[in-house]
Amino acid sequence: MTQNTYYTQEAHGPFERIGIGALELEDGGVLPDCQLAVATHGTLNAARDNAILVPTWYSGTSKIMEQAYIGPGRALDPSRYFIIVVNQIGNGLSTSPHDAAGELAGPGFPKVRIGDDVRAQHRLVTGHYGLRELALVVGGSMGAQQTYEWAVRYPEMVRRAAPIAGTAKNTEHDSLFAQTLADAITSDPGFQGGRYASPADVAAGLKRHAQLWTVMGWSTDFFREGRHKALGFDSLQAFVDQFMAGYFAPMDPNALLAMAWKWQRGDVSRHTGGDLAAALGRIRAKTFVMPISHDMFFPPADCQAEQRLIPGSEFRPLACIDGHLGLFGTDPQFLAQVDVHLQDLLALPA
Repeated sequence: MTQNTYYTQEAHGPFERIGIGALELEDGGVLPDCQLAVATHGTLNAARDNAILVPTWYSGTSKIMEQAYIGPGRALDPSRYFIIVVNQIGNGLSTSPHDAAGELAGPGFPKVRIGDDVRAQHRLVTGHYGLRELALVVGGSMGAQQTYEWAVRYPEMVRRAAPIAGTAKNTEHDSLFAQTLADAITSDPGFQGGRYASPADVAAGLKRHAQLWTVMGWSTDFFREGRHKALGFDSLQAFVDQFMAGYFAPMDPNALLAMAWKWQRGDVSRHTGGDLAAALGRIRAKTFVMPISHDMFFPPADCQAEQRLIPGSEFRPLACIDGHLGLFGTDPQFLAQVDVHLQDLLALPA
């Protein structure tokens, strides 16, 4: 177990760590005391039918979900809904490599899949909160992967689903790119096979990782139109060094690797012997598939091909030249579009 002052209540709170017991993992192994870091907003109503589940994305925590998507007058309005934001396993707040005990610590952390996250979340919402249905599951990027997993694995529970900027089955192209992110970290001699003393030992690898994110996370139009300057950086170098590298620098490299591994392998078709159409055909939720127009990780065409396999679903693309990292909430017009689509979805009987 190592200390990391980045993953604190001061930086990412308030959240509560809730134990769900031992979690057996799809790829073998077990988390003997799986703790989920959970932030809630609003109040569960008497009918217990106003709960919304929001899973987190790669590197993100419940704090960014709150800051970008939750608030009065928004689609995710705490005065109307009971909003449960669950940090994915391995993200630094829920059970993760840096705080795991014994042989599970650091590089010994077991392989966790998207399906493991969703089974853990199911145990949380049914056991801890006593829920039998979710009015909406919504998430971006890896949160979208978890949204699809929820809708396929527990179709009777999910009334509505909104996967944003993510796919139900990861593409070969995206898996390869995620591998370059991992390689950027592990190729740093300071990584030492995951046995570094602090993220500072892996600073060069984390910076390369941040540079790759800069290239693919934003879009070519983002830079052509000087959006990095609109965000307050007078040069591309300042944007990379201060915003992108500064964002990733304090994070635990083993946590990033744990998330990248599960991101690469997101695939709901493993429930149906590799038949994606059969898997997505299980979905009973009212589903809006919401890709970002300039996303180079999960381009709209990949998302639309899957949307066509989901019964009664709608394709609701989001126009945003910020690309995949528009998810951060850097473009108010993007957030307004998200709210409109989610409000439309929540207004549908389900």
